[in-house]
Amino acid sequence: MLKSLIDIFFPKVCYACLNYLNDNEDTICISCRHNLPVTNFHFNNDDTILKIFYGRAKVENATALFRFEKKSLVQQLIHGLKYKGYEKISPLLGDWLGGELKTLNNYKDIDMVIPVPLHRKKLKSRGYNQVAGFGKQIAESLNVAYKDDVLLKITNTASQTSKKRFARWNQTSELFIIQNSTSIENKHILLVDDIITTGATLEACISVLNQAKNIKVSVACMAIA
Repeated sequence: MLKSLIDIFFPKVCYACLNYLNDNEDTICISCRHNLPVTNFHFNNDDTILKIFYGRAKVENATALFRFEKKSLVQQLIHGLKYKGYEKISPLLGDWLGGELKTLNNYKDIDMVIPVPLHRKKLKSRGYNQVAGFGKQIAESLNVAYKDDVLLKITNTASQTSKKRFARWNQTSELFIIQNSTSIENKHILLVDDIITTGATLEACISVLNQAKNIKVSVACMAIA
C-alpha cells in the first residue's frame, strides 16, 4: 500500500523516453531497452574506435555500448546522467556492457578498470563521477579491481562537446596526472568513459597512464558519437 501511494505522488519514469515505468521495469523501460542503438563492436571485432587512435595512442581493444545521435534516446540517457542527477543510469549501463565483455576472450586478461576522472570542483558540484557506476559494474562483471586513485584531473575545463579535434587535444594534453603508478605496473587496464567523439580526452589519459611501466590499455565507453 505504501509503495502504491509513493508511486502515485512520485511515479517512476523511464530515463530514456520519460514514460511511466511498469512495476516490473526499472530505470529504462523494456521498449527502450529493445530500441537503444547497440553497436555490438565487441562481438563483431569492429575496429571503428581503434581507428580513432591509429598513430595517436596504443590501444589493445576498444568498444562502446551505444551509438550516440542528437535528439535520441541515448542523448536523453547521457544528458540525464550528467546534468539531471540520474546516477542510476551509470551502473545499469555498466552491468549491461560488463555482462557482455565477460564472455569475450579479448577482455579476459583485464587486470583493473580505471575511470576518466572529473576535476574535484566538478565532482563536488555534480556529486558523483558519471562513469563511476559504469566502471564499477564492469569491474564487478570482470572480477577485477576498480581504481579511481591513479588518474587525476588537475585542470577544470568546460564541456568539449562543440570543440574541434585539435582544440580538444590542445586543451586536454596537460589536464591529467598519475599517482600510485606502481600499482598499475605490468597491468592491462580498461579505461572507461561516457562518450567518445574525437578521442582527445582518452588519448590524454592513455598518454599519462603510459608513464607506468609495461602497461596495456583497452577502452570501453557508454556511447560513440
